[in-house]
Parts: sequence; structure tokens; C-alpha cells
Amino acid sequence: MKKKTFSKLVLILAVMGLIAAFFIFNLGRYLTLDAIKQQQQDFTNYYAANTIVTLGIYFIVYIVVTALSLPGAAILTLLGGALFGVITGVIVISFASTIGATLAFLASRFLFRDYVQNKFGHQLKTINDGIEKEGSFYLFTLRLIPIIPFFLINLLMGLTPFKTLKYYLVSQIGMLAGTIVYVFAGTQLATIKTLGDILSIEIIGAFCLIGIFPLIAKKIIDYIRFTKVLRKYRKPKKFDYNMVVIGAGSAGLVSSYIAAAVKAKVALIEKHKMGGDCLNTGCVPSKALIKSAKILSYAKHAKTYGFDSAKIEFNFGKVMERVQDVISQVAPHDSTDRYSQLGVECITGTAFIKDPYTVEVDGKSLTTKNIIVATGGRPLVPPFPGLDKIKYLTSDTIWNLRKLPERFLVLGGGPIGCELAQCFARFGSKVTIVEMAPQILIREEDEVVKFTSDKFKNEGIELLTSHKAKEFINEDGKYALICEKDGKEVKVPFDQVLIALGRRANTQGFGLEELGIELSPRGTVEADPYLRTNYPNIFVCGDVVGPYQFTHTAGHQAWYASVNALFQPFKKFAVDYRVIPWCTFTDPEVARVGLNEKDAKAQNIPYEVTTYGIDELDRAIADSAAEGLVKVLTVPGKDKILGVTIVGTHAGDLIIEFVTAMKNNIGLNKILGTIHIYPTLAEANKYAAGNWKRAHAPEKLLRFVEKFHTWRR
Repeated sequence: MKKKTFSKLVLILAVMGLIAAFFIFNLGRYLTLDAIKQQQQDFTNYYAANTIVTLGIYFIVYIVVTALSLPGAAILTLLGGALFGVITGVIVISFASTIGATLAFLASRFLFRDYVQNKFGHQLKTINDGIEKEGSFYLFTLRLIPIIPFFLINLLMGLTPFKTLKYYLVSQIGMLAGTIVYVFAGTQLATIKTLGDILSIEIIGAFCLIGIFPLIAKKIIDYIRFTKVLRKYRKPKKFDYNMVVIGAGSAGLVSSYIAAAVKAKVALIEKHKMGGDCLNTGCVPSKALIKSAKILSYAKHAKTYGFDSAKIEFNFGKVMERVQDVISQVAPHDSTDRYSQLGVECITGTAFIKDPYTVEVDGKSLTTKNIIVATGGRPLVPPFPGLDKIKYLTSDTIWNLRKLPERFLVLGGGPIGCELAQCFARFGSKVTIVEMAPQILIREEDEVVKFTSDKFKNEGIELLTSHKAKEFINEDGKYALICEKDGKEVKVPFDQVLIALGRRANTQGFGLEELGIELSPRGTVEADPYLRTNYPNIFVCGDVVGPYQFTHTAGHQAWYASVNALFQPFKKFAVDYRVIPWCTFTDPEVARVGLNEKDAKAQNIPYEVTTYGIDELDRAIADSAAEGLVKVLTVPGKDKILGVTIVGTHAGDLIIEFVTAMKNNIGLNKILGTIHIYPTLAEANKYAAGNWKRAHAPEKLLRFVEKFHTWRR
């Protein structure tokens, strides 16, 4: 037996023995109000004759009762008031109760914390995060307002990451007010007939005041903290705007739209193009290119659809011009004209945050009550040796290509790299993906990645996983990447290279550094749950804050940032990240929401897996797209959805049903009971739910029903 396990067993037996002795010998009879009142004079006489001994015995007994979570602490507190008076009683009881509470806290931590955190870590993550950030406030509030019995607080807090010394100090302060009330009541012990007599109208009023104190205190602390930050800046008597938004990407557009919709005066500043990365260099152009590449793929597989042959002649330059045409068609949705009509004042220029109340645009000062930073991100380009000697592409610049490269190297096997690699392979480039990790799409699980990898290999894409990029070389205009694989050097020649290694937040060059806006270790702007920076009137949303770099998440955050900015301090909302979906638009598409098996195992979350193969789906067979799967993770024995992964045609559309279900706490039984149009791809969701139902069929009931039907025959 391990030493720690043995120690736990000894402690459990000791605690159980002491608690058992308390009840076996009926020691509780000494901790009743009647018993205390009957022996009050004897106690008083003994205390007068043996002051130090009495205080010592009382102190130890109080600690033991509290540490073992035994009933009687309230009675002991009254006795302390009756014997020692208010001052001495408060001092002795305050320390004894806090020491006892801390011992109970430590015992709970030693015995149970590892088990609880390992088994329920995912469910407790929000609580753990809250304890890390504002645990002292939560504990202080619970100590002042005993909604939960103190012994339960001791045991439950022991399961969290709360620091022991901090727990002691906060408990000492938090329980002081209640201790004073009970000790004072103890000085009037002769007039108390029941414990209910303690709670007079006056004392109830005192507890009510105590109860709202921590809420008021938190407001005061926030006010002081934020006032201290803003104190050195001159606040205008009148503002030009309720809100100034910097950046007209998805986050900035939604923020300014919401502000205008609620009749706030808002300015939207953009130095480049309205619509940001999504419209101009990201989502829109990439999906336009993917569609053109898919048409070519259909033609190459004409026999699959019953045609003898099909040939498409194309000019790559014209394909890329079509991409620009698609951008121009979508652009009016995000245009200056449209947002001006919605009530947003659109300003073209370079913004600089001079102070928390002033934004300068090309020399013109705008005063504003709130600022929203929605400056997005840019492609991450590490300083590889030799990179400055070649012409490289990023997701921002690839759209300028008009000539198809013969050998196309993609550095990075994430979503952007995979989507564009498949496109260029379908257009005819010899494509190689170099990825440092053991697989492409590192966030997805092996089974899912295999679908994509097999498809890529069948289309002629070379996958060099576990290859670490070391250096770019240019030998008389001939480019190559030097990689390392298992300690050996690998040379990969190319004509064009796409650097697709993720994105970096845009946090420099517009005043954040000068103001001292705090950044996270990831290089994004640090923000609280309300998307406030360390300045109470400067908010952030989108890629500049993360943690998700999706257009739809940026828009989601924008609602919280704008509403919190416009309506604080009267109302604010913590941003909700519970159900965030995403999709990689390869062919087949890979869509995700919630947990996959890799996540669940890493977080030690119990789960069940249900799958449905899309190769069995009628509509997929009719479309010659019978590949992929729907994979659902559920709580063991229940239909509650923990996460879903879909691989297949239109996976990004199919997963929305599960996103809605998870958001609204709808289980697989409800999806199974929903009518789905036949024949559609969406039936795959219902059939996955059906597979779950069959795996959880009530066997005993079915055997009884079988006998019932046999009897009826």
C-alpha cells in the first residue's frame, strides 16, 4: 500500500472513530441550549477559579467540534459569550473556529481533492477558474451569508485550488461579523429560551446588512481599481461618441451595428478595407476558390456520375479573378454605404488611442465614452533562416497569384493550409504539406484525420508530417526548404511556398503599448469575462483577444463587448463560450462542436461514443458522396451531448442541429424524435441518434413485451 494511501486510510479511520464516539457516548447532550443553561453557573464558577485552563479546554473543544463538522458550534459560541464576554469571547472563538475550519478544509483536500479533480475536472473547470480569479470574494460572501452551512463550505472548498493561507485569512475576517452577533447573543443567555430567540428583528436586520456588504464591497473595490487607472487622464465633460470601434472586420462591424441599433452614437474606424480579413483575404475568397476547385474535381471523376468523360479547360488567372469578383459581390454587405445607412459613422484612416477617452484618426481627435478594439490578426511568419531570400505567400497575399505554381509547398497542416493545399492540388500543382506535428489537423482525432489524409494522398498531395522546418534556401532562383525528420535532413524543392502557421493578434502601432494595456502569454489582449481590458471603458473582441479565431466567434463576442460597454455599470454579461462550433472546409469537410475523444481523454472526462457511417446514407449514395461519419460523445448512460464531429459533404451545415441541441440542452432522444426530410444529408444526424437509442434499449422491458406479444398470439 502506498504511503499516501495508508495515511488517508488512517485519517479516515481516526475521523470516523471520533465522530462515532461523539454519537455513541451521546456527547451531543452536552451541546444543547438546555444543558448549557443548566450548567451556566457551574461553568462561570469554574472559569472564575481556573481562567487559563477553561479558555484552553474551551479552545480545544471548539476546534475539534469544528474540524470534525460536528453539531454544536452555535451552542458553544453562545456559551463563549456567556462565560467570557464579548471581547474575550470574540477573540477566542474567532481563532478557534477559523483553525477548526481550516483543519476540516485540509482534511477534505488530503482525502478527496485528487480523486474529485481527476474524475470531474472538466465539469469543475469553470468553478476552478472562478476560484483562481475571485475565490476570496466567493468565500468572503459565503462566510458573511451562511446560505451554505459552514461545515459544507469547509469540505467543498477543500476540493478546489484555493490556497490554504488565503482560506484561513479570508475565513478569519469573513466569520468575524457572525461571531460577534452570536457572542453578543450569548451574553444574554439567560433570556434565550430557544435558538430562534437569537434571531430578533434587530439581528435579522444586521445579517441582512452583512449579506449585502460583500456585494457593495466588490462594487467599491471595482470602482477604486478602475478609478485609479483612469485618474491620471482628463475626462471630457461631454463626449463626441458613446463608442468608437477600431477595426471593421466581423467583430467591429457587429459591435458598431449593435451600437447603432440601440441608438448610440458610434464611429467605426478602418484603415484598409471594410469587411476585414474574412471578406478580403479569408473566409470569402477561400470558399470561392474551394468551389472552383470542387468543380474540377467533379469533372475528373465524371465516370462516378455516369459520364464517359468530362474535360474542363481553365485559366488559373481567370479563376483568381472570379475570386475577386465574389469578394466584390459580397462587399456591399460590409460597405461604408450600408453601415452609414444603419447609423454608423464610418471613418477611413489610421486610429491611435491617445488616452482612454480619446482616439486620434489622422490628426483628428474623437472623444468617446467607450472604445472597442477589434483589430483582428495577421498571418504568423516566424523568422526562419533564409526566408528573406525567397518570395513567400501568406493567406493575405496568396490572392494576388495569377499563375499556377508547378510545385506548391504548404508549410503548416492546419485548417488554412489544408484547405488551400487541396485547392491547388486540384488545379494541377504538385502539392507538398510540411507539418511539424505527427498529423495534419492536430486538434482532430486520428480517425477523423485519416479520412482527410487518405483523400489528400489519393489526390496526389504529399504529406510530410513530423518534419520540422529549419531553413529556406535560394540557389540561383531555385527554392527549397530544409527540414529535419528523425535527426536526418530532408530537402523539399518548391516554386511557391505558403506560410500557414496560424495567426497573430494585431496589438501594436495604435496605442495599446503606450497605455499599458495588458497582454496574455499568447500575445492577445488580456480581458476579463466581460471583455474589458485593464481599462474599464476599453473593450476587445475578435482575433485580437481570442481564444477562438473564427469569424462567427468574433461576431459572438462583439455582442457582449458592445452591450457591456454601452450599458455598464447598470448591466453586464459574461461572454458565453460553452458551445463553439467550427469547420475545416476541406473535401470532405470536418466540422466540430464540443469535445472529441482526444479532448475527453486529456481532460479525464467519462464518455460514450456513438457513430453513424455516412456511407450508409441514401442521399449520400445518390450524390456519390458516401464517405465520412457522424461521431457523437455523450454522458455515459444518458443522451446528453458532450461533443460532435462530422466528416463528410456539407458537414459544416449538418452540425448546426447538434450546436442548437447542445446550446439548449437537448439530447439525442429529441433529435431522434424530430422529423427529418427524406432524402437529405441531415438524416445522418437522426440515424446517429437512432444508433445511440439502440445501444441503450431497455432489454428487460423488451423481453417482457416479447412475452406479452407471444401471449397475445
